[in-house]
Amino acid sequence: MGLIELLILAVGLSMDAFAVSICKGLSLRKVTFKECGKVGLYFGVFQGAMPLIGFILGVQFKDYITSIDHWIAFILLSFIGINMIRESMEKDEGGGIVDLTEAAVGEEEVNQLGFKNMIMLAIATSIDALAVGVTFAFLQVDIIPAVSFIAIVTFILSAIGVKIGNVFGIKYKSKAEFTGGVILILMGIKILLEHLGFLPFV
Repeated sequence: MGLIELLILAVGLSMDAFAVSICKGLSLRKVTFKECGKVGLYFGVFQGAMPLIGFILGVQFKDYITSIDHWIAFILLSFIGINMIRESMEKDEGGGIVDLTEAAVGEEEVNQLGFKNMIMLAIATSIDALAVGVTFAFLQVDIIPAVSFIAIVTFILSAIGVKIGNVFGIKYKSKAEFTGGVILILMGIKILLEHLGFLPFV
């Protein structure tokens, strides 16, 4: 597999992470290099780790992996999306009054980028890459450089996505968070329908 082919594959695999990173940026009041790097690191590591796991598991587990990956992605993305919508509606019910004290903002930022939240998102956006790892085993790809390249591309695009989302969402935080939740749910539905054969041309 050549470098250009690997780049195209890496960009394609990172698109879900990129979209979710934009949603994450929508929900943050302020984004610095630290937040961009943190999100990029979560998605980059998992996007690189999943093909490696798939490569190690090998072809004997291919049918099992591909039979459940879309359900896991759908459930995780839907759960997180519904939670985002619920939180945005709770803020709106409060009359639009937002506590902007440093303590309140800091706690919200921590929750948005918390370990549990980010792990679920990272798994949901990268689990499809397990099957790619199995394909790598067929093609006898040099796996370490390949997954490292995929991880780096995903890291960069995800970090950029957080900033893009923040720029567009900072003035309309609750509405942006609601929109982000809807996008995550739709993304989960899309992944599910694709694997069930209802969206053959997407």
